[in-house]
Amino acid sequence: MTEPRITSVSLADLDALDDRTRTDAADGPDLGPAFWQAARLVRPDGPKQRLTMRLDRDVVAWFKAQGPGYQTRINAVLRAYVEASPDPRHRQR
Repeated sequence: MTEPRITSVSLADLDALDDRTRTDAADGPDLGPAFWQAARLVRPDGPKQRLTMRLDRDVVAWFKAQGPGYQTRINAVLRAYVEASPDPRHRQR
């Protein structure tokens, strides 16, 4: 079994990378313009739990560089990960 290759890069190196898709990635369906015109951001309602967690400085810097609301965006990324989980016990909706 081949171990995954994880490479650390700086933000400058990341910005310099060309956008590309893995050669072995499956083609997804063409969603078309109607899908994107109807797409909307859905944020969960209700109170959030206060939490202290440690994140890599460069990760926090990247989210902060996107402007106000970086904690909400981090939460949205984590929610997308949970909802994409193959284990239905991890889904709360």
